[in-house]
Amino acid sequence: MGMDAVTEVKARINIEDVIGEYVHLKRAGKNYKGLSPFSNEKTPSFVVSPEKQIWHDFSSGRGGDIFTFIQEVEGLDFKATLELLARKAGVDLEQFETKSGKSRGPSKDVLYDALEAAAKFYQAQLPANATAFDYVVKKRGFTKKTVIDFRIGYSPDHGGVLLSYLKNKGFDEKVIQAAGLTSVRSGRLQDMFRGRIMIPLQDQFGKVVGFTARILVDRPDAPKYINTPSTALYDKSRHVYGLHLAKKAIQKEKFSVLAEGNLDVISSHQAGVNNVVATAGTALTQMQLKLLGRFSPDVRLAFDEDRAGIAATERAIPIAAACGVQLSVVTIPSGKDPDELVRSDPEAWKRVIAKADYAVDWIIATYQKNLDLSDVLGKKQFAAAVLPVIKGLTDKIEQDHYVTKVTGLLGSDPESVRSQMFGSNNSAEKRLKQVKLAPVATERDVADLNKTADRLLSLIFSLKSLRGSMVDLMPEMFEGEARQRLVEFLLNNPDFDGSHKDAKDLKEIVEYVKIITLQFEELYADVDQLELQLEVLRLKSRYTELYVKDQKKQIVEQLQSASDSEIQTLLTRVKALDQLLSRGVE
Repeated sequence: MGMDAVTEVKARINIEDVIGEYVHLKRAGKNYKGLSPFSNEKTPSFVVSPEKQIWHDFSSGRGGDIFTFIQEVEGLDFKATLELLARKAGVDLEQFETKSGKSRGPSKDVLYDALEAAAKFYQAQLPANATAFDYVVKKRGFTKKTVIDFRIGYSPDHGGVLLSYLKNKGFDEKVIQAAGLTSVRSGRLQDMFRGRIMIPLQDQFGKVVGFTARILVDRPDAPKYINTPSTALYDKSRHVYGLHLAKKAIQKEKFSVLAEGNLDVISSHQAGVNNVVATAGTALTQMQLKLLGRFSPDVRLAFDEDRAGIAATERAIPIAAACGVQLSVVTIPSGKDPDELVRSDPEAWKRVIAKADYAVDWIIATYQKNLDLSDVLGKKQFAAAVLPVIKGLTDKIEQDHYVTKVTGLLGSDPESVRSQMFGSNNSAEKRLKQVKLAPVATERDVADLNKTADRLLSLIFSLKSLRGSMVDLMPEMFEGEARQRLVEFLLNNPDFDGSHKDAKDLKEIVEYVKIITLQFEELYADVDQLELQLEVLRLKSRYTELYVKDQKKQIVEQLQSASDSEIQTLLTRVKALDQLLSRGVE
């Protein structure tokens, strides 16, 4: 994908708007400031520059553009970040793929065709295999109509039957692989699914986008279910199973039921209860809830009442609130799952889903049942579990209602419940998105080293008069390509003052240059020249100390496993470092 997509996304998005979803930003001159999402700081040192379209976090030394920010807080790779930001910016990535001449991978149409052909192939295999047919019809009790409606099939238990079938139909190996139908085993391309009951995953319009496959004969070395991996058509975080057959009923009944497994959905539809769908795994996403919300804002969860089910419900509440979906929970009589209940008593299943408890009430009741609220420890655990859920509600009136409810249960006063929820200042600030990644603690802690380096380089780069202090600084003393290239540039162009355009060497590291310029503006713009000269010397000697300390720590580790000749080299290196230190600190 060419750079044009990235440029287009950046042009359409305000960096402060996106970061503002994670950090409370306040205007400070021409920049914005906030508390770093990467450390627990009390004074704001996180700066966003709308003009340069970059951010820098002075407390952790991280910085970059809007892409690096989303990668850091959401833990995504570049491609997923581009997709997320393109959605926000309303940029269609496909137009860039075709423009750049080489399209990446097969077109979606041909992938749909391959998956459709595969579904037909698996369907034809089901009646041909007695064990598979028995499992579906006798063990699961599915009727012929159900098998046809849900397009249930079977994948034969040998190497590459689907592969050769599709190749004969004229599909290219690349296409078959991109559709998620094959995998490479010991260097050879083979069918992804073998000896499994095949359940096609269809999008809301009924097009096949992938498969869930249940093993027919349980084997200890094989997972019970496997799914199509992520492809251009299938993304499990956006897929709602059975929606194409449920959407009419959802609109008519005015609610949907979300079950845990695909087979629960099939059983329910067979029993005539058609407003039931499922997701892959219990972790509900905003995309899935938005999609369901289009057909009815009333969504009812029929998850297991185990720890995972409770946790999934807790996580889903704020997401639902943000999508305008009303989430409630269906309680299934003990010891059964939807599938068993539907098969033994379809009427009971209808009654159960008709009376669902609003999710927040259900969470409160569940913890009330499992904890002893007459006891201090019980109260603490209850508050710790329930208050974050209430805090995630976006509606103020609703939140007040639950604060009052919890206050009554705990026998404490509303203000103390509020202060526990929001800290002491009860300000009605908007809810921020959660930052998924905690600061990473590495074996080598280079945060201080890099922070000091950035300050030092911001001064030397911005003021020509300070270049003299670069004596003894070598590119290899710095972490990361950007810093090394900048040092090399300044050593080669000591007179560079930002105006003459021999700065093409800086093209590659333009983001880093923006970051240190921003640092200079924030930290040093109003400081007088003499003060800055002292500051450069202080930073240089501090950097040298940190650098030598870090290098020695690494040498000590290398000494553990070094040979005699290597030990000699390492000790010479220590001497050189000591000399550097004595020069740097003078």
